[in-house]
Amino acid sequence: LTLTLTRAVIKIKSVKHKLVEPNYGYVRVTQFQEHSGENLVAALKDLQAQNKDAVLSGLVLDLRNDPGGLLNTAVSISGAFLKQGDLVVYTDGRTEDAKMRLTNARENYLRPGESDYLKTLPAWTKSVPMVVLVNGGSASASEIVAGALQDHKRAVVLGTQTFGKGSVQTILPLNNGTAIKLTTARYFTPNGRSIQAKGITPDIIVEDATISSNEAPKMEVREADLDKHLSNNQSATTGDAAKDKDSKAKDDKATGDKKEAKPKLEPGEIVSKTDYQFNQALTLLKGLALLQNRKN
Repeated sequence: LTLTLTRAVIKIKSVKHKLVEPNYGYVRVTQFQEHSGENLVAALKDLQAQNKDAVLSGLVLDLRNDPGGLLNTAVSISGAFLKQGDLVVYTDGRTEDAKMRLTNARENYLRPGESDYLKTLPAWTKSVPMVVLVNGGSASASEIVAGALQDHKRAVVLGTQTFGKGSVQTILPLNNGTAIKLTTARYFTPNGRSIQAKGITPDIIVEDATISSNEAPKMEVREADLDKHLSNNQSATTGDAAKDKDSKAKDDKATGDKKEAKPKLEPGEIVSKTDYQFNQALTLLKGLALLQNRKN
């Protein structure tokens, strides 16, 4: 008996998009993969085509529950909305080779011989009003993008505190054929905020919709909750930290009878109509559009 096994390759689409209403687009990045930057460009072009080639009035970039991925992809996705030469992220460590500054210059996100796909973007992507959605599941590359767009005042960040994964690991080979992984640096946003063990604080805090329940609350684990995590070198004083801990304990007690209400997706949908955070983002964009029209 001969048994032949075949390996199935499952491709995960990392960038999903939809024109949720005329003039308002939604883009979700589920993971920062090798071609996510190119996929984002294609999504933005398609949104314009769906909008009858009219410029969008607002865009929601959803990074919720995106665990991160490739650093150069985070640079390209940030660069799609920033001006040429804008700083996206920098690293700092004890040694000189641990220090790095990454702008949205092509050499920081393109592979050798690859054409610059960001140059094909419509001009409106540099100025369209934006809301970035984040939560406790937004980590690493997601935090880099959210922090860059926030610091450059390019987008309003809405949601809840992100995970706080802002450290750089380096693999050092040993003579016996093994290797060790060392944490060698921290990631910083353009304005010098350390992401490690703190994450990105949204401009507007909007919790997930909740429903009453007698079940135990779902605990959201972040980097700072992990044993022996690398501390944030910009952490508050001991007294402030104690106040924060006490405040968190009170919040946990106050919400002890609640749990997350997961928005249900209709077949073929990529964002639920009952998604509270998304609806708040869309409402904010519409308000910004009204203010802009009054100024004009």
